[in-house]
Amino acid sequence: MKVAVIGATGYVGGRLVPELLAAGHHVRCLARTPARLDGVEWRNDVEVMSADVLDQNSLVDPLRDIEAVYYLVHAMGQDGDFEESDRVGAENTRMAAEKAGVSQIVYLGGLGDGDPEDLSNHLASRHEVGRVLADGHVPVTELRAAVIIGSGSASFEMLRCLAEVLPAMICPRWVTKTKCQPIAIADVLHYLVAVIEIPEARGQILEIGGPDVLTYRDMMDRYALAAGLRRRLIVPVPILTPRLSSHWVNLVTPLPYTLARPLVDSLINDVVVTPERDISRLVDHRPRTLDLAIEQALAVVKDLHIKTSWMDSARHKTSAMPTPQDPDWAGGTIYQDIQEVITPASPEALFATVAGIGGARGWYAANALWTIRGSLDKLVGGVGMRRGRRHPDLLRVGDALDFFRVEAHEPPALLRLQAEMKVPGAAWLEWRILADDQGATQLRQLARFHPRGVAGRAYWWILLPIHKVIWRQLAERLARTAEQAT
Repeated sequence: MKVAVIGATGYVGGRLVPELLAAGHHVRCLARTPARLDGVEWRNDVEVMSADVLDQNSLVDPLRDIEAVYYLVHAMGQDGDFEESDRVGAENTRMAAEKAGVSQIVYLGGLGDGDPEDLSNHLASRHEVGRVLADGHVPVTELRAAVIIGSGSASFEMLRCLAEVLPAMICPRWVTKTKCQPIAIADVLHYLVAVIEIPEARGQILEIGGPDVLTYRDMMDRYALAAGLRRRLIVPVPILTPRLSSHWVNLVTPLPYTLARPLVDSLINDVVVTPERDISRLVDHRPRTLDLAIEQALAVVKDLHIKTSWMDSARHKTSAMPTPQDPDWAGGTIYQDIQEVITPASPEALFATVAGIGGARGWYAANALWTIRGSLDKLVGGVGMRRGRRHPDLLRVGDALDFFRVEAHEPPALLRLQAEMKVPGAAWLEWRILADDQGATQLRQLARFHPRGVAGRAYWWILLPIHKVIWRQLAERLARTAEQAT
């Protein structure tokens, strides 16, 4: 089919496009700023046209010859009246779709049942957008979801930060009472792709959710368990209002207040799939459990050179990892220290020096401190530094190297080690070697740490002054040793 995606630069839209392409559809992306799609890997496989849902005339031509259009935009998080912007955008899209002859509109809204006056402003607006889109001649398929679990999802990142940063929380009482049915982003994408091929889905409101129905406190406990954290102490109180809670979320998470406020407001409403609207009667698909969805979303940084490149779970393949369309804060907290040194040594000599680190040669800077660190690690049940290395000069992926493990080995350009000592998080040490046109060689040393909980953050900041001195000396002495070898 020829399909259009309005909102391809957003969280869901940016992940949906490659799924539509994989299903064999021809995709046209409508974006207010098309240049934001220049860097995505599927850019050459789609059409991209400029359009703005707040300008009806800009939508008509891009929607011509389109059979189904996905409406995946919303104004939540923007300054001003987001409900009015959402209403206008939906009206413009509906009328433009009618003029262009579109056969179907697919809209992703929010769960929540009952009188609109009892819903939060966010959920009421989501439902209103669905009604506005359906108030015309083009059949609308509205999918309603609750919390979407996936790295980059605003709701999931809020959950992640609250569970990781705070060992104890004072929360509104409804955190322990309100029911929610979360769903993995991969399952959301499956349903979005499936409904355009099912004629019976047209003109229907279909609710989607995972197999688990639980409270938000339950979700935080399940996240803490999956992330290897202790169960968080949660004290419910009756006086904490959504407004106060929004400021608290804004303080301890990267979400801006304008986005945190409508999300927190929505937590007072039960968001559970109702039997009469359950999508399972039309789509035969078994969604993931919450535990599996969290496990897949907890990606581990693998390419330390590219901030948004993440490794999938070793056991499960999914599209829940951060993508170029995710916000900068997607994927959790990452601390890093970069040291760069220019040297006349050849790349080969420099790489040989770097690859010979550890073991009997030691670590070039503060060897006594490395030894003490290894001894302390051994005392708490870690591997310590007694393992040394397999060969004094040669390395291969998977080799043990003191209390590190070789993760990447690409002579003469890249060596990356993952720490196996006991630390409250995950740590890497990487060296990249680049030669310039003037015959000089650059050594780029990167230390990166993915903290776990409050202890991980305290570990980084307390040791940072010492680490920065050691890391700087290490990079400089590696370069100096390579020069002498040359």
